[in-house]
Formats: sequence, structure tokens, C-alpha cells
Amino acid sequence: MVNPNFGTFNRAGTVADQASFDVGLRAHMVRVYNYMASGLALSGIVAFGLFSSAELASLFFQVQAGRVVGMNMLGWIAIFAPLGLLLLVSFRAAQMSVGAIQAVYWAVTALMGVSLSLLLFRYTGASVARTFFVTAAAFGALSLYGYTTKRDLTAMGKFLFMGVIGLVLAGLVNMIWPSGTMSFIISAAGVLIFSGLIAYDTQKIKEQYSEAWGTDMVEKVAIFGALSLYLDFVNLFQFLMSFLGQSRD
Repeated sequence: MVNPNFGTFNRAGTVADQASFDVGLRAHMVRVYNYMASGLALSGIVAFGLFSSAELASLFFQVQAGRVVGMNMLGWIAIFAPLGLLLLVSFRAAQMSVGAIQAVYWAVTALMGVSLSLLLFRYTGASVARTFFVTAAAFGALSLYGYTTKRDLTAMGKFLFMGVIGLVLAGLVNMIWPSGTMSFIISAAGVLIFSGLIAYDTQKIKEQYSEAWGTDMVEKVAIFGALSLYLDFVNLFQFLMSFLGQSRD
């Protein structure tokens, strides 16, 4: 793994090269965060649009008295489509153009807005806003740690990846045999796992930039980095809602 400090990047043979790399890295991180923030904004617009319009919501959900009581076919498609798009881009990334990858990114973030709209139907607007700002503050601190730490987080990343697989399996089991205790454990584990992933993915983005520096892959790397952080943020937000969300009931 590339040294997280990046002060000894082997392609930066001169002080001028190192300075150029550092400037490029900062610009790259700004680009990543801008992509991520724009994706979150798009998801928020879609979620609020569905929550605000009964006609639009009825395309995806079965809504009665302002509550979602079931899913329509289009709703299930919208919820699972991001997974299909992520699998597509993961296998076809090398063959896809920057424009195609951007289109997938915006499609994923827009579709995620459908899932996130369910939180608006379930929880009060004040608690959603409060949890969003808590998530944003936590994200900022964790991403800053990942950017500045000299510790190699690779080993932690492997552990966290196994944790995500465990969350998925536990979630499937909990869907079949619902348990309040299991739901609490899953949510607590989710908060810890995605908190760690924010730091890990931030450091990984720096590493990926060092490998792509000076090539035409930089823009693709920025989009993939933004997608990773976007998913970390959204998942952390959803798990925190389990603790901080105030039900409308």
C-alpha cells in the first residue's frame, strides 16, 4: 500500500513534482467531495419530492393517510436497481467512459432517493434533519482522520468488509425472523462498521489518486471515490436514524 503520508511518493522525484502532486491531491479530494455532496443533494431532492407529492409516491409505494403500507412493483425495482448498477460498473469500469460512469453515479444517487424517502414517511422531519447533521459532523471528523492519519488502514478495511457481509446476512435473517434485539445489534454494528469505512475509504481514495496521477484515470477514480463515500454516508445515516429518529406514530 502507498504510504498514507504520501510524502515519499516514488514518482515525485523532485520538490517540484511533489508540490505538483500535493496540489493535485487536494484538488482531487475537493472533486470527490463535490461529487458526493451533489449526489446527496440529488437523493434529498428525490426523497423530498416523493414525500411531498402523493401522486409521485403512489408510483412507488402504497400510501394510506400519509403512511407507506406497502410497495408497488416500481418501488421494488427502484430499491434494488442501485445494486444492479453497482455490479455493472464494478465489472465494466475499465471499458466504460467517464460520461457513462457519471451517468451510473447520478442514476444510483437518484434511485437511492426513493429508498431514503421512506425515512421521511416514517420519522419526523425534525429528527431526520437532526440525524443528518449528526451524520455530517461524524463524517467530517472520520474522513479528516482518514485523510491525515499515517496509520495503514488496510487491515481494518478487510475486517470492515467482512462486517458488511455479516450485516447483510444478519439483516436477511432478521427479515425472516424479526427480533427487536437483533435489530438493535445490527444498527449498532452498522454505525461502527460504516464509521470505520469512512476513514478507510478516504485513505483509499488518496492511494488510488497516487496510482492514477498523471493518467486519464483520475476522473474515474474521483467518481468511484465519491460513490464509496456517498454509500458510507447514506448507510451511516440510515443506521443512526434507528437510534435518533422520532417516529411519526
